[in-house]
Amino acid sequence: MPLDRNGIAKRAAQELKDGYYVNLGIGMPTLVANYVPDGMTVWLQSENGLLGMGEFPKDADVDADLINAGKQTVTAVPGASFFSSAESFEMIRGGHIDLAILGAMEISQEGDIANWMIPGKMIKGMGGAMDLVAGVNKVVVIMDHVTRKGDPKLIPTCTLPLTGLRCIDMIITDLCVMEMDNNAQRFVITELAPNVTIAEVLEKTSAEVLVSSAIH
Repeated sequence: MPLDRNGIAKRAAQELKDGYYVNLGIGMPTLVANYVPDGMTVWLQSENGLLGMGEFPKDADVDADLINAGKQTVTAVPGASFFSSAESFEMIRGGHIDLAILGAMEISQEGDIANWMIPGKMIKGMGGAMDLVAGVNKVVVIMDHVTRKGDPKLIPTCTLPLTGLRCIDMIITDLCVMEMDNNAQRFVITELAPNVTIAEVLEKTSAEVLVSSAIH
């Protein structure tokens, strides 16, 4: 059966490695903080100037002054540091972040991403996604495979304003995991969610994708 939001976040946490500096995008990606493997040290970074985010706080531990880039209250782990957003973006643009886990509205078959605005709808601002997809060493997208209307989100060409070109390394959805083959410039389906079939994934994907021989 398809994974729920927590299941997707838990799978994304498998991409973490000890000592990584990691940026988590707004929305579903923030859940990854709850699934850092025991015994692993990962430094979670937020564009608004925090390195060392912990799990979401319990009600009794909420500090209204301690927030992430999405204005959600968070906790800080021992050794966390606070700095200006300018310094935070210097970290991102300078290639010092190992991994970014972001959400998306559309992904093209060549790895383009659209995740910052829908024309005609009010937005809070551009955010840091454009810097993240350009400056981070590995970019993973986590999202539902289709929209609420049932339309594919992995499509031949993005129709919404782009965030970045050919910049996505991996996609984790409720149905499967896909990794970019840089030679073919196409995503390869490498894992399936429990009881999900290749036929179901392909039916809900309008982009051209490849299938790993390991899951045939």
